[in-house]
Amino acid sequence: MAEHAASKNSSLILAALAAIGASLCCVGPFVLLMLGIGGAWIANLSALEPYRPIFIAVTLLFLGLAFRKLYLVPEVCEAGKPCANPVTRRNQRIIFWIVTVILAALVAFPWYGPSLLG
Repeated sequence: MAEHAASKNSSLILAALAAIGASLCCVGPFVLLMLGIGGAWIANLSALEPYRPIFIAVTLLFLGLAFRKLYLVPEVCEAGKPCANPVTRRNQRIIFWIVTVILAALVAFPWYGPSLLG
């Protein structure tokens, strides 16, 4: 049962990791600067910038796979299993949309982040 739940959430987890990778070049230095941590070495954190489009594509791919599992593919589940409960499916969809909004904010950070600094 735990293995079934893990396979359902794997697309969301992988999408989150890809979005973190896509925003690492921009969010990482911003967070460090907001915490008062600075130095010339922070410029090295932008080394991942050329890979940002790849991370964004991977994020969108995994979000698409999660959307497909939650909305397009009918779920086959035995009676009495947690997946047979409609509340479980609803909660999974709510978590999907919360994660999607957070990931969209991370991916879009390079466009709105500079305005936060003033």
